[in-house]
Amino acid sequence: MMDITAHQLQCFDAVVSEGSFQAAAERIGRAQPSVSLAVKNLELQLGLSLLDRSGYRVVLTEAGRSSHDRARVLLFELGSLKAHAARLAAGVESDLRVVIGDLCPLPESLALLRRFFDGCPGTRLHLHFEALSGPWERLFEQKADLILHHIDKSDPRFEFMDLFSVRLVPVVAPGFLRFPISDSITAEQMREYVQCVIRDTAWHTAPHDYFMVEGARSWTVSDQLMKKELILQGMGWGHMPSFLVDRELAEGKLLPITGKYFQGGKIELVAARRQQTLHGPVANRLWQFIEDQAAQLLPAHR
Repeated sequence: MMDITAHQLQCFDAVVSEGSFQAAAERIGRAQPSVSLAVKNLELQLGLSLLDRSGYRVVLTEAGRSSHDRARVLLFELGSLKAHAARLAAGVESDLRVVIGDLCPLPESLALLRRFFDGCPGTRLHLHFEALSGPWERLFEQKADLILHHIDKSDPRFEFMDLFSVRLVPVVAPGFLRFPISDSITAEQMREYVQCVIRDTAWHTAPHDYFMVEGARSWTVSDQLMKKELILQGMGWGHMPSFLVDRELAEGKLLPITGKYFQGGKIELVAARRQQTLHGPVANRLWQFIEDQAAQLLPAHR
């Protein structure tokens, strides 16, 4: 039974990299005889000649070249395991779960997270996209460490910081309505038209509906981009975040029906986490990072 050790693999890799046993010994801080013996024992255990020692520099045999590739993979995995164990021993999270809500501008939100996680190569990001009450549910069921979404700020379970506001605009495609657009369109007039709404992704929380016209037919979609496309195609109408439809409004591809009865709205988006919860060092660093970035965060949407 083979009993290959990390020391043998390390010595083998050092000899290949340095081209001699003496240089390899100096690199890894071992005596030259110890390095030679380790490589010799590795060859005996594998039943292969890994190195050609006949020349001035030690070079790989054909079998050694193939074996060295595999040895480097094993050494890399071993190094990763040691680093992972060190992070766990220090209380550093190996995973962090972040939820982005349906009204967050994705390019800027993802850019923010990228800047942070570029400096945390040892922590794996689990990123989820949820709608309506879905982010809250994940947070309260301890399936998320942080959410970027809107919240009930009076709920004492939240610790939060303000980020920016999103303006919601009721829009239709040109020709969708059979009557002229004005600022006095009523809910009664819109009741016969299909309303596009976002599907609540929560499983165990009572679904939330916003800006719904009572008695109107509705089609549910999974995200804001799908909702926008349905409205552009004249398949329904609905409230859209302005940052997603500003261009279409300027080009006349969508028309606002904002008025006395459909005033639109403004949603305050925040970064939120559970109050009175012990957060790990990476989660706390992310929280501080977002707080430091808040003044410059998504200025176009503030």
